[in-house]
Amino acid sequence: EVQVVESGGGMVQAGGSLRLSCAVSGLTIWYLTWAWYRQTPGKERTLVARLRWMDNDAFYIDSVKGRFTITKDNAKNTIYLQMNSLKPEDTATYCGNEDPPADEYWGQGTQVTVTS
Repeated sequence: EVQVVESGGGMVQAGGSLRLSCAVSGLTIWYLTWAWYRQTPGKERTLVARLRWMDNDAFYIDSVKGRFTITKDNAKNTIYLQMNSLKPEDTATYCGNEDPPADEYWGQGTQVTVTS
């Protein structure tokens, strides 16, 4: 059984930083393209950052470029999202999943709240 557990969220002031973790068990992630997604109430879940497994090439949506960094630790089967210079518009529930996402891999997510 695959389990995906996100952690590291919290409440921070604008300009602050958080480091999110997505620990995966029951599945080896080193050969998978993994991504971070975020969702706010009433809106669709959107991809924020993606790390391609074959060459570690990273993709970011424009609004987080230069502020967020996605990394992976294959030994720990964990994906990270370092978030710096956080803005109130980054407030959301963040989840890790493959890209494209697999329905069975959605975890509970971790809540990030950025106050102004």
